Amino acid sequence: MPNFGDMETNITVRLDSIDAYNKLFGLTTLHPLVAVIDLKKATKRFDCVRMNYGVYAIYLKNGVNCSLKYGREYYDYQEGTIVTFSPGQIIDVDSTGQPMAPDVVGLMFHPDLICGTPLASKIGNFGFFKYSQREALHLSEAERKVFLDCLDKISLELEHPVDNHSADLISANIQLLLEYLSRFYDRQFITRHKVNSSVVATFEKELSEMYSEGKTLHEVPKVSYFADKANLTPGYFGDLIKRETGSSPQEIITLHLIAEAKRRLASTDNDISIIAYDLGFQYPQHFTRLFKRVTGKSPSVFRNEFYSNN
Repeated sequence: MPNFGDMETNITVRLDSIDAYNKLFGLTTLHPLVAVIDLKKATKRFDCVRMNYGVYAIYLKNGVNCSLKYGREYYDYQEGTIVTFSPGQIIDVDSTGQPMAPDVVGLMFHPDLICGTPLASKIGNFGFFKYSQREALHLSEAERKVFLDCLDKISLELEHPVDNHSADLISANIQLLLEYLSRFYDRQFITRHKVNSSVVATFEKELSEMYSEGKTLHEVPKVSYFADKANLTPGYFGDLIKRETGSSPQEIITLHLIAEAKRRLASTDNDISIIAYDLGFQYPQHFTRLFKRVTGKSPSVFRNEFYSNN
């Protein structure tokens, strides 16, 4: 595998449009806001290129080697693997020594395409666009056929003369594809249950140790901290924890925090502001607001009720 840290890219391309991508690889643009990609039809190539994405992109690799790097990490991108990118991501691609026309297909669409469509309000639900290295989707043969069938439907619409139904049908078929990818990711989370369970167990253990009796925290624990320790992106980590436990990482952190807050309120006479600082809050009022939202009562009311009942 090449060392991207020492690699000099031939070119850096800002992909703000579908046409920018097509020109890079010598492909034909059928629609200014969406394209079904087939790199076997490419007439241009670059061994090393850095892509600054301003569009959504989904790629299926069918059987050739290609190295992708996001930040300092490599993508888990092997045969039969899906990777997805969203606006704002910068990806290094190295295809040195690979065929002129790699067997990679996929979909690319501009955010403007879905404005005013049902997909616009749902696009944020497809968290896999924020997944990164080691978090790619590995398709079964049956899933691969479904993926390709969805691409075929979108291709047919792009080749069809534009009419009053075109925009809605293209958007609907893209949403259908994304719903299938979400289902396939659910399947992958299930088949990796054993590995995922260890991630949950480690998360719970680290969180319990943080809130062990008497410890002082410098800040309230963040989901990103635990995700980083697990070598996962916050999005993937959050989805993994949610699927395994039924609760989001933030909900679990909050439950641990409130449980420890109750213990300190009931077992010490420390001022509420001191307890808030010791639990990692920069401002005591933020602690009071969270405690009341979760328990239905302020910290002082909770403490007074505890003492009056004991």
